[in-house]
Amino acid sequence: MKRILVIDDDLETCEFLTDIFAEEGWQVTASQTAEEARATVAQSHFDLIVSDINLGGRVNGVALLKEFKQSSPASEIVLISGFGTLETAVAAVREGAFDYVSKPFDVNEVITTARRALKREDAEAPAAVLRSDHKEASGLIGHSPKMSGLYKQIALLAPSDSTVLITGESGVGKELVARAIHHNSLRSSAPFVTVNCGALTETLLEAELFGHTKGSFTGAVSDKRGLFEEADSGTLLLDEIGETSPALQVKLLRALQEGEIRRVGGAKAIRVDARVLAATNRDLEQEVKQGHFREDLYYRLNVVTLRIPPLRERREDIPLLIAHLLKFPRNPRIRATTISAEALSLLERYDWPGNVRELENTLEHAAVYARGVVITPEDLPEKILRHHQTDERENRIQATFADLPTLDELERRYFLYVLESVGGSRTRAAEVMGVDRRTVTRMVERYGVKSKEPGE
Repeated sequence: MKRILVIDDDLETCEFLTDIFAEEGWQVTASQTAEEARATVAQSHFDLIVSDINLGGRVNGVALLKEFKQSSPASEIVLISGFGTLETAVAAVREGAFDYVSKPFDVNEVITTARRALKREDAEAPAAVLRSDHKEASGLIGHSPKMSGLYKQIALLAPSDSTVLITGESGVGKELVARAIHHNSLRSSAPFVTVNCGALTETLLEAELFGHTKGSFTGAVSDKRGLFEEADSGTLLLDEIGETSPALQVKLLRALQEGEIRRVGGAKAIRVDARVLAATNRDLEQEVKQGHFREDLYYRLNVVTLRIPPLRERREDIPLLIAHLLKFPRNPRIRATTISAEALSLLERYDWPGNVRELENTLEHAAVYARGVVITPEDLPEKILRHHQTDERENRIQATFADLPTLDELERRYFLYVLESVGGSRTRAAEVMGVDRRTVTRMVERYGVKSKEPGE
């Protein structure tokens, strides 16, 4: 029988995890403090330790993870947290956690994670080691389950050299994710270089990416290194990769497959060692089907895919984002530092087609119009207020018609009223309603009404 230790300072969480693990046939022990957990691990071996990161004392789950990796190296360890951050996920992976699960729990995810941990044959910690001396903040804000899942994916894939395709709508923060991958990789001390493939013509983009030799075109007065060379030993982000031309896609494929490039006008192949990340707001798989994007390049880029959720799928993160954006405004002259409950409610209900970028612009607009330090509904852009008014109007319409009968129900009520008024006579009912008697008979059968002619 597999033995599991659950560590959480919340009694309900301990009981919940104990119950679902016991239903799997596993033997479960629960501890609510780090001290109790240490004593328990010292006395018994556990196949799996599931620990909350925030234990409420001076020792957190990551510190316990480090201790247990020394005292009980054969135990797999899964960390859980209600306030997931990229930094936490990175720390968990760096210290050898098997996995990282965020609250609120998805029962199936918890059980599946535990099963994988218990079945894992290789009990050694992951070989990849992330840089522990890196202190740059990721800039990614949010504790929602979808963001916690994204943090975990970044932490797991950052140490590798795999190509990553980052997808998501405009304004979700694809470049921030790319920077987070780079800064938590083994290449973090080398350059992070980015280029917007949709902002340049095909000729200029080729010269920008691969460099050029003197005299290769008008204005090429000297040799120039390209961005692949600038990113050597580091990371190159190809933003809006879906905007590239078929001809350039062929050259990109060669650079990725062979690890070498040729400058425009040059004859010599140049070896480059740059990890490539690509970002797009397009559906590249659909672009391939329509013949707009090379299939071989798509599969070369799509080694690992990260989808960044739009803001409307993580509305619970909006208050955190607003607090951060007001604390660190783009315009230092802005006075507003907080937002009223009414204004916050309007922003939480808006759909944000422009995502975090639109939220940032909206807050700057509101802060400019605010007469003090508090943003009120009157300070918000007209489109936010219109959206709220449309919602209110639709709600009023739904409320108005919620209890109204359907046309079929109105017909049934009318028929029953007429039939009762004429004492159940189908002949008289037909005369009153202006229909023939056969129609009345069908309606009697349809509505299950007991009716007979007087004297029958």
